[in-house]
Amino acid sequence: MRNSGVIFKAFFFIILVMSVTTLTVAGERSYHPKINPVSFQTPVANLWFSLVPGTEFTYRTVSSEGTEINIVQVTDQTKVVMGITTRVVWDRVWLKGILTEETFDWYAGDDEGNIWYFGEDSRVLQSGKVISRKGSWEAGVNGAEPGIIMKAHPAVGDRYRQEYLKGEAEDMGEVTGLKMSVTVHAGTFTGCLQTKDWTPLEPGTFEYKYYSTKVRGVVLETSSNGKKRNELISVRQLHS
Repeated sequence: MRNSGVIFKAFFFIILVMSVTTLTVAGERSYHPKINPVSFQTPVANLWFSLVPGTEFTYRTVSSEGTEINIVQVTDQTKVVMGITTRVVWDRVWLKGILTEETFDWYAGDDEGNIWYFGEDSRVLQSGKVISRKGSWEAGVNGAEPGIIMKAHPAVGDRYRQEYLKGEAEDMGEVTGLKMSVTVHAGTFTGCLQTKDWTPLEPGTFEYKYYSTKVRGVVLETSSNGKKRNELISVRQLHS
């Protein structure tokens, strides 16, 4: 019995390492997460990432190009992707008062509390017209795979794919802090989760994001060179 237990533990450890490797190693070509719609039937709320309809976050960035206002709204709309009913999040960016970007993101929480990212319909606008849809992707289409945007129980050192469509959407994330403090227009937030986000499609470029359980979302985003700072202005519930 003792030998059998040792063999079982060794086998379990090998399987665990293989699973973690598949999910976390940048550039892993065999990335194919197992998605079972049944595992998304009774989603558990994530403390760091809100999918509550009517939640609206407003951010502001001041750069050499001017002032950007970014409004992110969790809508009442849903979209079925890979057999899973995802929540549509509407993300818009205005530069100097002119709408320049509009994106519809599709997220879903699983029964363990992980928030998965299933794709986006991204649009770049100029003079009110769509001039590019670069970056758009949908899990299950043309080899695209979903990724995790926020784990249920993040720990420092966790690395994970946030999305995957080879050559188009390859964002990665890593948890780099759990007790960070930041001050933004909306106030001072302590105990923040810090992540480092990057993509191999843009070597040497990355950004830090700070999430707070007080708002269940991002309160600050900064570029790797420190020249861009996108901070929370307000968060509100449009309806109950």
